[in-house]
Amino acid sequence: MSSNDLMQKAEDLADKVIRHSKHVLPHLARFCLVSTFFEDGIRMWFQWSEQREYIDHQWNCGWIMGTMFVLINLCGQLAGCFMILARQKVEIAVGLLFGIILLQTLAYQVFTDLKFFLRSLALSGGLILLLAESRQEARSIFAGLPSLDNTNKPKTYMQLTGRVLLLLMYLTLLKFDMSLYHIVFNLFGTILIMLVTVGYKTKLSALCMVLFLLIINVYENAFWMVPQWKAMRDFLKYDFFQTMSVIGGLLLVVAYGPGGVSLDEKKKW
Repeated sequence: MSSNDLMQKAEDLADKVIRHSKHVLPHLARFCLVSTFFEDGIRMWFQWSEQREYIDHQWNCGWIMGTMFVLINLCGQLAGCFMILARQKVEIAVGLLFGIILLQTLAYQVFTDLKFFLRSLALSGGLILLLAESRQEARSIFAGLPSLDNTNKPKTYMQLTGRVLLLLMYLTLLKFDMSLYHIVFNLFGTILIMLVTVGYKTKLSALCMVLFLLIINVYENAFWMVPQWKAMRDFLKYDFFQTMSVIGGLLLVVAYGPGGVSLDEKKKW
């Protein structure tokens, strides 16, 4: 069997999976995407004193400002998650979660750690994809007539930006040594994420990337195997839910495609 036949069979299988899960996939994508915000919001409740004291110590801002920081993170993240899952005022909810990312980036000085900063950008990419999906097209005086220039719509550029930012998440997973496992890991994952980024055979590539990240996430970030009193548990939990949110962004690509700015779209012309 030729490579073209294998690719065609893989695409047919992916289309079949997507077709049978089309009613569930968008909801699953949203749930995965907001999972890290939901987990962090819950953590703010259970670690209220620790988070408040950390902010007070880090910025010398006092008890009141520390409390306000925790309260904003708690209420903002949970409210944004529930609004997105309920599909109510999604644009406002996405803006709220963007604000939380920015606030935490400054408060925790995330930009000083390249790995955490890239993951924050990748998380923003998932939110941009969600915003693009929920964005209502502006009404035109030519409503009802087909548009010949889909690539110029802001929605398509938002989809492209979201896909590019998701690439940054994978960069934090690269293993820089010469073991066979890590060479295969880097090569396979890099090919998949680049195909998603440029939008070539996008749904198949994104679906494979979802499965790839899911396996790696469960294997490397199994926080439930670490005792609660160990600090490593919190680090693994953070990585686990961040990765799940990126998986949510990829599932949006699987469900809705890459948009107009992609190689798949160019092939149609």
